[in-house]
This record gives sequence, structure tokens and C-alpha cells, in this order.
Amino acid sequence: MTFDALARRTLTLVARLQAELPDEIRPLAAGVPVHCEEGPDDDVLDQGFESDILGLFMGNPHGTEFSHADPAPPRILLYLENLWDFAGGDLEAFDEEVRLTYLHELGHYFGWDEDDLADRGLD
Repeated sequence: MTFDALARRTLTLVARLQAELPDEIRPLAAGVPVHCEEGPDDDVLDQGFESDILGLFMGNPHGTEFSHADPAPPRILLYLENLWDFAGGDLEAFDEEVRLTYLHELGHYFGWDEDDLADRGLD
């Protein structure tokens, strides 16, 4: 499957997931851009992330003060080649991994740590 086809599929799924979120967090989630990328760039890898990372939240979590360490607005990166590989080239498995990864990274935007995410089944 091509990157463009996976990106279209991913963004459609993310929009559907956002529509299913509770009313109180739906607008917050919609305000966090989702970027589809083939894989992590050197800057991400230089931060110590593994090359097979599936997604990444970048920016300041909701409700926190602006940080000069990361002046860019909050955003979620989804690494489609890694998600596709992790899913073994299966579309249903890919959709499920996109769902879990997006919700996991959105959880980071809400300030949830890895334990909070695990408690919610998003690990």
C-alpha cells in the first residue's frame, strides 16, 4: 500500500475517532494536528527514540505553561511505515494500531503518563 493511501486511511480513521470522543474533550482533540510521516526523522532518533516508534506527541500538554524548550504547537506524529510493518500489512490490524497509537499520543497531550495510559488500555 502506498504512503498516500495509508495517509488518507489514517486521517479518515482519526476523524472518526475524534467524532466518537466524549463531548468535553472532542474540541481539544480536534485542535491537535495529526501529521502522517513515513518514519521518524533524525531529530526524533537523536532524542533517543527507537527507529520503529509508531507515533509521537510533541509540544506542550494541555493545561501546562508554554515551554521554551519546545515552542512549536502541540501535534501528533504517526509513522505510517512503522505502523504498516507492525500490522504485518493487514488493513484491519493497521486500523487498530492507528487507533491505539493515536489515542495513546492524544493521552500524552492530556498529560497522562505511561501508567495512566496503561490503566486506560492505551499502552
